[in-house]
Amino acid sequence: MNKPIQKHIDTTTMKDKDKNDDLRAFVLSLPKAELHLHIEGSLEPELLFELAQRNDIALPYVSVDALRAAYAFDDLQSFLDLYYAGAGVLITERDFYDMTIAYLRRAQADGVVHAEIMFDPQTHTARGIAMATVFAGMARAMREAQASLNISSYLILSFLRHLSEESAFTTLEAALPLREQYGDLWIAIGLDSAERGNPPEKFTRVFALCKELGFRLVAHAGEEGPASYVRNALDLLQVERIDHGVRSEEDPALMQRLITDQIPLTVCPLSNLKLGVVRNMAEHNLARMLRSGVMITINSDDPAYFGGYVADNYMVSAIGLGLNRDELIILAKNSIKASLLDDAQKNKYLAQF
Repeated sequence: MNKPIQKHIDTTTMKDKDKNDDLRAFVLSLPKAELHLHIEGSLEPELLFELAQRNDIALPYVSVDALRAAYAFDDLQSFLDLYYAGAGVLITERDFYDMTIAYLRRAQADGVVHAEIMFDPQTHTARGIAMATVFAGMARAMREAQASLNISSYLILSFLRHLSEESAFTTLEAALPLREQYGDLWIAIGLDSAERGNPPEKFTRVFALCKELGFRLVAHAGEEGPASYVRNALDLLQVERIDHGVRSEEDPALMQRLITDQIPLTVCPLSNLKLGVVRNMAEHNLARMLRSGVMITINSDDPAYFGGYVADNYMVSAIGLGLNRDELIILAKNSIKASLLDDAQKNKYLAQF
């Protein structure tokens, strides 16, 4: 009596697996840009241990598995504590190169044709690492990836919002002498780290200077912070793109503005799930916002910590929210349109659809 039931279960599971394999192949085939990626958050435990050994740094974990087991976060701050500790193994130019090229190889395998990489120089300069070391390692990997992997990339220097605006000014001042050497890669300024108690208006003056200097501007807002943070990032910091922005739905007028002005949101589903922004994928609002006309893009945020790179985020969204293939195409197209590429480069990628 049990045998036919077991056979039915196996057959159903196999069909689901085949269906998911087909869906993943489709996702991988889509040319897409990743617009919300913290390079320090791509540091996989295996590489983290390798760099710690190379630099003679003792880690409070006995193994890679023990470190992975520590990736259990209650909220954004508990994640950030581990994130900043993990970044402590990055010392030399080679370390920053190894981390960046590892990410770009993973991204290219996921069908990413262009990546916009956020990095937090204050995390490194506070440890005595020279700004030039950070830039040199990442830039070497990015230029190599352009030549050998055919994946383009830009750098987004991100200020840590839990630090002062004066610290942001100091960081900008230290980085500007490198602009001539790396200006083809470093084109934008961002704002990240803990939102609570650190509203966008805290950085109005430094963002005004960055705009005057010709940088493109983006900012995290509306993840753990309220919808008003999204509005203030747009109005006071004058950013052109919002990182996360999932709480924008709390403000109907803001939602209409996002739709009318086609202001992109760089949504990170697995990150939102891991950090408790949503309890499960079925609760996530990205499909609802997408269907209402918001320019939603899908990204991985900190993939080593949150359990998946960009294709994984497309997959969990498609399966958990019932996105069809036409909607996945729209998401991929949105990522190209919302990128900082020029129109000619955007049109080249959009023509591939």
